[in-house]
Amino acid sequence: MPLLRLSFATLLLSLAAFFNLSFAHAEDTALPRPAEWAQSVEGQYNLYQMSPTLYRSALPDQGAVPLLKKLNVATVIDFLPESDSSWLSSPDIAQVQLPYRTNHVDDADVLKALRAIQTAQANGSVLMHCKHGSDRTGLMAAMYRVVVQGWSKEDALSEMTQGGFGDSTHFKESVRYMMRADVDKLRTALTNGDCSTSPFAACSMKSWFKSANVESGH
Repeated sequence: MPLLRLSFATLLLSLAAFFNLSFAHAEDTALPRPAEWAQSVEGQYNLYQMSPTLYRSALPDQGAVPLLKKLNVATVIDFLPESDSSWLSSPDIAQVQLPYRTNHVDDADVLKALRAIQTAQANGSVLMHCKHGSDRTGLMAAMYRVVVQGWSKEDALSEMTQGGFGDSTHFKESVRYMMRADVDKLRTALTNGDCSTSPFAACSMKSWFKSANVESGH
């Protein structure tokens, strides 16, 4: 069943704001929230459900733990440089920390996050979060939509920028990355277990040298 899309004109208006462009008639009529978009679960933590086994949110606290257990969250993926151990001590919920910055994101960061999500989903529901639940979480949510779920970039960008997850001024770098991302290469790398789409990426070179040393007996 095709996704319910916002008008392409609406998307262009949104993207224009990020790059300081101006269009006539910038005000557009609000449209109903598409059913395929992440749906709100709890406002305090900016918590939304993306799929039966994937949630996104702002930084939770100890008060969120009972809710996460109720939602059967088995893994929390943290995109911040600070560990979740300060608020999450439940032995029933695994912690994965993958810090990155949207202004320095590359394919290796995206593949690492997508692979962590898929691996964790085998054990139950997953929550991914950053500080506000909008920019870093928003980018990985959008890339999950495109690479894993097969959404178009247009649909994923619409949800990311107009889904009500936070201040739209934070999305400029995320939009820039998404516009140039090669989805087919990312999907192939994810399937093949590659750490990046490029054989010359730092992680790829590290893996090659490690393999070469093993083969040479060093």
